[in-house]
Amino acid sequence: MSFLSATLDRIAPSPTVAVTALARELKAAGKDVIGLGAGEPDFDTPAHIKAAAKDALDRGETKYTAVDGIPELKEAIRGKFKRDNGLDYDLGQISVGTGGKQVLFNALIATLNPGDEVIIPAPYWVSYPEIVRFGGGTPVIVEGGIEHGFKITPEALEAAITPRTKWFLFNSPSNPTGAGYTRAELKALTDVLLRHPHVWVLSDDIYEHVRYDGFEFCTPAEVEPQLYDRTLTLNGVSKSYAMTGWRIGYAGGPKVLIDAMRKLQSQSTTNPCSIAQWAAVAALNGPQGFIDDNNAVFKRRRDLVVERLNAIDGITCPMPEGAFYVYPSIAGLIGKKSKGGTLIDNDEVFAKALIEETGVAVVFGAAFGLSPNFRISYATSDEALAEACTRIADFCAGLS
Repeated sequence: MSFLSATLDRIAPSPTVAVTALARELKAAGKDVIGLGAGEPDFDTPAHIKAAAKDALDRGETKYTAVDGIPELKEAIRGKFKRDNGLDYDLGQISVGTGGKQVLFNALIATLNPGDEVIIPAPYWVSYPEIVRFGGGTPVIVEGGIEHGFKITPEALEAAITPRTKWFLFNSPSNPTGAGYTRAELKALTDVLLRHPHVWVLSDDIYEHVRYDGFEFCTPAEVEPQLYDRTLTLNGVSKSYAMTGWRIGYAGGPKVLIDAMRKLQSQSTTNPCSIAQWAAVAALNGPQGFIDDNNAVFKRRRDLVVERLNAIDGITCPMPEGAFYVYPSIAGLIGKKSKGGTLIDNDEVFAKALIEETGVAVVFGAAFGLSPNFRISYATSDEALAEACTRIADFCAGLS
Protein backbone atom coordinates (compact mmCIF):
# COMPACT_ATOMS: atom_id res chain seq x y z
CA MET A 1 0.00 0.00 0.00
CA SER A 2 1.41 3.39 -1.02
CA PHE A 3 1.91 5.99 1.70
CA LEU A 4 1.11 8.77 -0.79
CA SER A 5 -2.36 9.80 -1.87
CA ALA A 6 -3.65 8.46 -5.17
CA THR A 7 -4.91 12.00 -5.84
CA LEU A 8 -1.32 13.02 -6.58
CA ASP A 9 -1.29 10.60 -9.52
CA ARG A 10 -3.76 12.90 -11.30
CA ILE A 11 -1.30 15.78 -11.56
CA ALA A 12 2.26 16.39 -12.76
CA PRO A 13 4.89 18.80 -11.40
CA SER A 14 4.99 22.24 -13.05
CA PRO A 15 7.40 22.16 -16.03
CA THR A 16 8.01 25.92 -15.82
CA VAL A 17 9.03 25.66 -12.17
CA ALA A 18 11.22 22.67 -13.03
CA VAL A 19 13.05 24.56 -15.81
CA THR A 20 13.68 27.54 -13.54
CA ALA A 21 14.95 25.27 -10.76
CA LEU A 22 17.27 23.46 -13.18
CA ALA A 23 18.70 26.76 -14.44
CA ARG A 24 19.39 27.85 -10.85
CA GLU A 25 21.07 24.53 -10.02
CA LEU A 26 23.31 24.72 -13.08
CA LYS A 27 24.25 28.32 -12.28
CA ALA A 28 25.06 27.33 -8.71
CA ALA A 29 27.30 24.60 -10.09
CA GLY A 30 29.24 27.19 -12.07
CA LYS A 31 27.62 26.67 -15.48
CA ASP A 32 27.06 29.62 -17.81
CA VAL A 33 23.26 29.49 -17.99
CA ILE A 34 20.74 32.01 -19.31
CA GLY A 35 17.35 31.22 -17.78
CA LEU A 36 14.40 32.20 -19.97
CA GLY A 37 11.84 30.02 -18.22
CA ALA A 38 10.48 32.17 -15.40
CA GLY A 39 7.35 34.26 -15.96
CA GLU A 40 8.58 37.01 -13.69
CA PRO A 41 9.35 40.68 -14.40
CA ASP A 42 12.96 41.57 -13.63
CA PHE A 43 11.89 45.03 -12.41
CA ASP A 44 11.92 45.83 -8.71
CA THR A 45 8.62 46.43 -6.92
CA PRO A 46 7.94 50.20 -7.12
CA ALA A 47 9.14 52.24 -4.15
CA HIS A 48 5.71 53.52 -3.07
CA ILE A 49 4.45 49.95 -2.78
CA LYS A 50 7.42 48.88 -0.68
CA ALA A 51 6.95 51.99 1.47
CA ALA A 52 3.32 50.98 2.12
CA ALA A 53 4.50 47.58 3.31
CA LYS A 54 7.01 49.20 5.67
CA ASP A 55 4.32 51.53 6.99
CA ALA A 56 2.05 48.53 7.62
CA LEU A 57 4.82 46.86 9.58
CA ASP A 58 5.38 49.98 11.64
CA ARG A 59 1.64 50.19 12.38
CA GLY A 60 1.66 46.61 13.62
CA GLU A 61 -0.48 45.19 10.80
CA THR A 62 0.95 41.75 11.55
CA LYS A 63 -2.10 39.83 12.78
CA TYR A 64 -4.58 37.50 11.14
CA THR A 65 -6.99 39.23 8.79
CA ALA A 66 -10.33 38.23 7.33
CA VAL A 67 -9.97 34.94 5.45
CA ASP A 68 -10.22 36.39 1.94
CA GLY A 69 -8.89 39.92 2.33
CA ILE A 70 -8.97 43.10 4.39
CA PRO A 71 -11.82 45.54 3.60
CA GLU A 72 -9.33 48.17 2.42
CA LEU A 73 -7.94 45.83 -0.22
CA LYS A 74 -11.37 44.70 -1.31
CA GLU A 75 -12.35 48.36 -1.75
CA ALA A 76 -9.23 48.93 -3.85
CA ILE A 77 -10.11 45.89 -5.97
CA ARG A 78 -13.69 47.15 -6.39
CA GLY A 79 -12.27 50.44 -7.61
CA LYS A 80 -9.91 48.72 -10.02
CA PHE A 81 -12.67 46.59 -11.57
CA LYS A 82 -14.90 49.65 -12.00
CA ARG A 83 -12.10 51.89 -13.31
CA ASP A 84 -10.47 49.46 -15.73
CA ASN A 85 -13.23 47.03 -16.70
CA GLY A 86 -16.58 48.71 -16.03
CA LEU A 87 -17.52 45.90 -13.63
CA ASP A 88 -19.42 46.55 -10.38
CA TYR A 89 -18.90 44.20 -7.44
CA ASP A 90 -19.77 44.61 -3.77
CA LEU A 91 -17.33 43.49 -1.07
CA GLY A 92 -19.06 40.14 -0.73
CA GLN A 93 -18.30 39.40 -4.38
CA ILE A 94 -14.52 39.77 -4.05
CA SER A 95 -11.99 37.15 -2.99
CA VAL A 96 -8.30 37.70 -2.21
CA GLY A 97 -5.91 34.77 -2.16
CA THR A 98 -2.25 33.91 -1.84
CA GLY A 99 -1.54 34.55 -5.51
CA GLY A 100 -3.74 34.14 -8.54
CA LYS A 101 -3.02 30.41 -8.57
CA GLN A 102 -4.76 29.94 -5.20
CA VAL A 103 -7.79 31.91 -6.38
CA LEU A 104 -7.99 29.73 -9.49
CA PHE A 105 -7.49 26.59 -7.38
CA ASN A 106 -10.22 27.63 -4.95
CA ALA A 107 -12.72 28.30 -7.73
CA LEU A 108 -12.18 24.99 -9.50
CA ILE A 109 -11.91 22.78 -6.44
CA ALA A 110 -15.02 24.38 -4.94
CA THR A 111 -17.12 23.67 -8.05
CA LEU A 112 -15.88 20.55 -9.85
CA ASN A 113 -17.43 17.11 -9.50
CA PRO A 114 -16.29 13.86 -11.17
CA GLY A 115 -17.28 13.96 -14.82
CA ASP A 116 -17.38 17.76 -15.07
CA GLU A 117 -15.56 19.15 -18.09
CA VAL A 118 -13.51 22.33 -18.33
CA ILE A 119 -12.77 23.77 -21.78
CA ILE A 120 -9.20 25.07 -21.96
CA PRO A 121 -7.79 26.75 -25.09
CA ALA A 122 -4.31 25.55 -26.02
CA PRO A 123 -1.60 26.68 -25.73
CA TYR A 124 -2.45 27.05 -22.04
CA TRP A 125 -0.73 27.89 -18.77
CA VAL A 126 0.64 24.61 -17.46
CA SER A 127 -1.39 24.66 -14.22
CA TYR A 128 -4.85 24.88 -15.78
CA PRO A 129 -5.38 21.22 -16.75
CA GLU A 130 -3.52 19.96 -13.68
CA ILE A 131 -5.79 21.82 -11.25
CA VAL A 132 -8.85 20.57 -13.17
CA ARG A 133 -7.60 16.99 -12.87
CA PHE A 134 -6.82 17.46 -9.19
CA GLY A 135 -10.43 18.53 -8.68
CA GLY A 136 -11.70 15.40 -10.40
CA GLY A 137 -12.71 17.21 -13.56
CA THR A 138 -11.77 16.51 -17.16
CA PRO A 139 -9.81 19.08 -19.20
CA VAL A 140 -11.19 19.48 -22.73
CA ILE A 141 -8.43 20.99 -24.82
CA VAL A 142 -9.31 23.17 -27.80
CA GLU A 143 -6.30 24.06 -29.93
CA GLY A 144 -5.67 27.54 -31.23
CA GLY A 145 -2.92 26.91 -33.74
CA ILE A 146 -0.28 29.28 -35.04
CA GLU A 147 -2.39 29.71 -38.20
CA HIS A 148 -5.08 31.36 -36.03
CA GLY A 149 -2.66 33.49 -34.04
CA PHE A 150 -2.84 31.00 -31.15
CA LYS A 151 -6.52 31.86 -30.62
CA ILE A 152 -9.53 29.55 -30.78
CA THR A 153 -12.49 30.09 -33.09
CA PRO A 154 -16.15 30.35 -32.03
CA GLU A 155 -16.84 27.20 -34.04
CA ALA A 156 -14.21 25.26 -32.10
CA LEU A 157 -15.62 26.47 -28.79
CA GLU A 158 -19.15 25.53 -29.82
CA ALA A 159 -18.03 22.04 -30.84
CA ALA A 160 -16.33 21.44 -27.49
CA ILE A 161 -19.34 22.25 -25.30
CA THR A 162 -21.31 19.29 -23.97
CA PRO A 163 -23.96 18.88 -21.25
CA ARG A 164 -21.06 18.07 -18.90
CA THR A 165 -19.19 21.34 -19.50
CA LYS A 166 -18.87 23.26 -16.21
CA TRP A 167 -16.33 25.99 -17.07
CA PHE A 168 -14.70 27.78 -19.97
CA LEU A 169 -11.23 28.85 -18.79
CA PHE A 170 -10.04 31.91 -20.70
CA ASN A 171 -6.71 33.79 -20.66
CA SER A 172 -5.87 36.92 -22.68
CA PRO A 173 -3.19 38.12 -23.16
CA SER A 174 -2.00 34.57 -22.97
CA ASN A 175 0.69 32.67 -21.19
CA PRO A 176 2.55 31.14 -23.08
CA THR A 177 1.96 32.93 -26.40
CA GLY A 178 1.22 36.56 -25.54
CA ALA A 179 -1.74 36.37 -27.92
CA GLY A 180 -4.57 38.77 -27.13
CA TYR A 181 -8.19 38.54 -28.26
CA THR A 182 -9.68 41.66 -29.81
CA ARG A 183 -13.07 42.85 -28.61
CA ALA A 184 -14.70 41.45 -31.76
CA GLU A 185 -12.99 38.07 -31.32
CA LEU A 186 -14.03 37.88 -27.69
CA LYS A 187 -17.60 38.94 -28.48
CA ALA A 188 -17.80 36.05 -30.96
CA LEU A 189 -16.84 33.66 -28.15
CA THR A 190 -19.26 35.18 -25.65
CA ASP A 191 -22.06 34.87 -28.22
CA VAL A 192 -21.42 31.13 -28.18
CA LEU A 193 -21.47 31.05 -24.37
CA LEU A 194 -24.81 32.88 -24.26
CA ARG A 195 -26.34 29.87 -26.02
CA HIS A 196 -25.14 27.55 -23.25
CA PRO A 197 -26.31 28.92 -19.89
CA HIS A 198 -24.90 25.97 -17.91
CA VAL A 199 -21.30 26.96 -18.78
CA TRP A 200 -19.49 29.28 -16.38
CA VAL A 201 -16.58 31.50 -17.43
CA LEU A 202 -13.28 31.86 -15.59
CA SER A 203 -11.30 34.72 -17.11
CA ASP A 204 -7.64 34.91 -16.06
CA ASP A 205 -6.71 38.55 -16.67
CA ILE A 206 -3.32 38.52 -14.93
CA TYR A 207 -1.54 40.08 -17.96
CA GLU A 208 -4.23 42.75 -18.49
CA HIS A 209 -1.85 45.71 -18.28
CA VAL A 210 1.11 44.13 -20.11
CA ARG A 211 0.22 44.93 -23.71
CA TYR A 212 1.68 46.62 -26.78
CA ASP A 213 1.04 48.46 -30.03
CA GLY A 214 -2.28 49.91 -28.89
CA PHE A 215 -3.85 46.52 -28.16
CA GLU A 216 -7.16 47.08 -26.35
CA PHE A 217 -7.71 44.72 -23.43
CA CYS A 218 -11.20 43.48 -22.66
CA THR A 219 -12.66 40.80 -20.41
CA PRO A 220 -15.71 38.55 -21.00
CA ALA A 221 -18.12 40.03 -18.41
CA GLU A 222 -17.30 43.50 -19.77
CA VAL A 223 -17.84 42.53 -23.40
CA GLU A 224 -21.05 40.62 -22.66
CA PRO A 225 -22.78 41.84 -19.48
CA GLN A 226 -25.29 38.96 -19.68
CA LEU A 227 -22.43 36.68 -18.57
CA TYR A 228 -21.82 38.68 -15.37
CA ASP A 229 -23.75 36.26 -13.13
CA ARG A 230 -21.70 33.25 -14.24
CA THR A 231 -18.24 34.75 -14.68
CA LEU A 232 -15.31 34.83 -12.29
CA THR A 233 -12.88 37.57 -13.31
CA LEU A 234 -9.43 36.78 -11.90
CA ASN A 235 -6.43 39.10 -11.62
CA GLY A 236 -3.52 39.93 -9.33
CA VAL A 237 -0.60 42.24 -8.68
CA SER A 238 2.24 39.87 -9.64
CA LYS A 239 2.90 40.80 -13.26
CA SER A 240 1.89 44.43 -13.80
CA TYR A 241 3.27 45.62 -10.46
CA ALA A 242 6.39 43.38 -10.33
CA MET A 243 5.12 41.76 -7.13
CA THR A 244 5.48 38.04 -7.88
CA GLY A 245 6.91 37.20 -4.46
CA TRP A 246 4.25 39.13 -2.55
CA ARG A 247 1.63 36.51 -3.52
CA ILE A 248 -1.59 38.47 -3.87
CA GLY A 249 -4.27 37.42 -6.35
CA TYR A 250 -7.92 38.37 -6.42
CA ALA A 251 -11.20 37.82 -8.24
CA GLY A 252 -14.69 39.21 -8.57
CA GLY A 253 -17.72 37.06 -9.20
CA PRO A 254 -21.10 35.76 -8.03
CA LYS A 255 -21.49 35.70 -4.26
CA VAL A 256 -22.43 32.01 -4.14
CA LEU A 257 -19.08 31.15 -5.71
CA ILE A 258 -17.06 33.64 -3.63
CA ASP A 259 -18.63 32.20 -0.45
CA ALA A 260 -17.63 28.69 -1.49
CA MET A 261 -14.09 29.82 -2.24
CA ARG A 262 -13.87 31.50 1.17
CA LYS A 263 -15.02 28.28 2.86
CA LEU A 264 -12.26 26.32 1.14
CA GLN A 265 -9.61 28.95 1.89
CA SER A 266 -10.64 29.00 5.55
CA GLN A 267 -9.45 25.40 5.80
CA SER A 268 -6.23 25.84 3.79
CA THR A 269 -4.13 29.00 4.07
CA THR A 270 -6.71 31.28 5.72
CA ASN A 271 -5.69 34.90 4.99
CA PRO A 272 -2.95 36.02 2.59
CA CYS A 273 0.02 37.79 4.18
CA SER A 274 -1.26 40.90 5.98
CA ILE A 275 1.73 43.04 4.93
CA ALA A 276 1.40 42.00 1.28
CA GLN A 277 -2.27 42.96 1.36
CA TRP A 278 -1.46 46.52 2.44
CA ALA A 279 1.19 46.69 -0.28
CA ALA A 280 -1.44 45.61 -2.81
CA VAL A 281 -3.73 48.42 -1.64
CA ALA A 282 -0.97 50.89 -2.52
CA ALA A 283 -0.39 49.16 -5.85
CA LEU A 284 -4.02 49.39 -6.96
CA ASN A 285 -4.75 52.84 -5.54
CA GLY A 286 -1.40 54.50 -6.24
CA PRO A 287 0.28 55.90 -9.37
CA GLN A 288 0.07 53.66 -12.43
CA GLY A 289 2.43 55.47 -14.82
CA PHE A 290 5.33 53.11 -14.22
CA ILE A 291 3.35 50.33 -15.94
CA ASP A 292 3.66 52.10 -19.30
CA ASP A 293 7.36 52.67 -18.63
CA ASN A 294 7.86 48.97 -17.94
CA ASN A 295 5.83 48.03 -21.01
CA ALA A 296 8.10 50.17 -23.18
CA VAL A 297 11.06 48.10 -21.97
CA PHE A 298 9.16 44.85 -22.54
CA LYS A 299 8.21 45.97 -26.06
CA ARG A 300 11.85 46.67 -26.91
CA ARG A 301 12.80 43.22 -25.68
CA ARG A 302 9.89 41.59 -27.51
CA ASP A 303 10.92 43.20 -30.78
CA LEU A 304 14.54 42.13 -30.30
CA VAL A 305 13.63 38.50 -29.63
CA VAL A 306 11.04 38.20 -32.41
CA GLU A 307 13.39 39.71 -34.99
CA ARG A 308 16.33 37.54 -33.95
CA LEU A 309 14.33 34.30 -33.81
CA ASN A 310 12.61 34.87 -37.16
CA ALA A 311 16.05 35.25 -38.75
CA ILE A 312 16.80 31.61 -37.86
CA ASP A 313 16.04 29.00 -40.53
CA GLY A 314 13.46 26.54 -39.24
CA ILE A 315 11.96 28.84 -36.58
CA THR A 316 8.78 30.91 -36.94
CA CYS A 317 8.00 33.39 -34.17
CA PRO A 318 4.68 35.31 -34.22
CA MET A 319 4.50 38.81 -32.74
CA PRO A 320 2.56 38.77 -29.43
CA GLU A 321 0.08 41.46 -28.40
CA GLY A 322 0.81 41.24 -24.68
CA ALA A 323 2.36 39.43 -21.69
CA PHE A 324 6.14 38.87 -21.87
CA TYR A 325 6.47 35.60 -23.75
CA VAL A 326 7.07 34.43 -27.29
CA TYR A 327 6.07 30.97 -28.48
CA PRO A 328 8.09 30.16 -31.59
CA SER A 329 7.47 27.09 -33.74
CA ILE A 330 10.37 24.73 -34.46
CA ALA A 331 8.48 22.73 -37.11
CA GLY A 332 11.35 23.37 -39.52
CA LEU A 333 13.90 21.78 -37.17
CA ILE A 334 12.17 18.48 -36.43
CA GLY A 335 14.15 15.49 -37.65
CA LYS A 336 17.53 17.22 -37.56
CA LYS A 337 20.48 16.27 -35.35
CA SER A 338 22.46 18.60 -33.08
CA LYS A 339 26.25 18.88 -32.98
CA GLY A 340 26.06 16.97 -29.72
CA GLY A 341 24.39 14.06 -31.48
CA THR A 342 20.81 14.59 -30.29
CA LEU A 343 18.03 13.85 -32.77
CA ILE A 344 15.48 16.65 -32.49
CA ASP A 345 12.26 14.67 -32.81
CA ASN A 346 10.10 16.84 -30.53
CA ASP A 347 10.19 20.14 -28.65
CA GLU A 348 11.06 18.57 -25.29
CA VAL A 349 14.19 17.04 -26.79
CA PHE A 350 14.99 20.40 -28.40
CA ALA A 351 14.77 22.24 -25.08
CA LYS A 352 16.89 19.61 -23.32
CA ALA A 353 19.59 19.69 -25.99
CA LEU A 354 19.53 23.51 -26.00
CA ILE A 355 20.32 23.83 -22.30
CA GLU A 356 22.88 21.01 -22.37
CA GLU A 357 24.76 22.32 -25.42
CA THR A 358 24.31 26.10 -25.08
CA GLY A 359 23.21 26.85 -21.52
CA VAL A 360 19.95 28.49 -22.64
CA ALA A 361 16.95 27.34 -20.59
CA VAL A 362 13.53 27.50 -22.26
CA VAL A 363 10.27 25.62 -21.68
CA PHE A 364 9.20 23.02 -24.25
CA GLY A 365 5.87 23.45 -26.01
CA ALA A 366 4.29 20.12 -25.07
CA ALA A 367 4.04 21.44 -21.50
CA PHE A 368 1.57 24.05 -22.81
CA GLY A 369 -0.44 21.66 -24.95
CA LEU A 370 0.74 22.68 -28.44
CA SER A 371 3.81 21.42 -30.28
CA PRO A 372 6.37 21.71 -31.78
CA ASN A 373 7.14 25.00 -30.01
CA PHE A 374 9.02 26.45 -27.08
CA ARG A 375 8.39 29.37 -24.75
CA ILE A 376 10.80 32.19 -24.01
CA SER A 377 10.14 34.70 -21.25
CA TYR A 378 11.70 38.01 -22.29
CA ALA A 379 11.30 39.46 -18.79
CA THR A 380 15.06 39.70 -18.42
CA SER A 381 17.84 42.02 -19.56
CA ASP A 382 18.43 43.03 -23.18
CA GLU A 383 21.99 41.72 -22.89
CA ALA A 384 20.89 38.30 -21.69
CA LEU A 385 18.25 38.07 -24.41
CA ALA A 386 20.69 39.07 -27.15
CA GLU A 387 23.23 36.51 -25.98
CA ALA A 388 20.55 33.82 -25.68
CA CYS A 389 19.33 34.50 -29.22
CA THR A 390 22.91 34.26 -30.50
CA ARG A 391 23.34 30.90 -28.80
CA ILE A 392 20.00 29.63 -30.15
CA ALA A 393 20.97 30.75 -33.66
CA ASP A 394 24.33 29.00 -33.38
CA PHE A 395 22.67 25.84 -32.06
CA CYS A 396 20.19 25.80 -34.95
CA ALA A 397 22.89 26.54 -37.50
CA GLY A 398 24.73 23.46 -36.24
CA LEU A 399 21.80 21.14 -36.85
CA SER A 400 22.13 18.74 -39.74
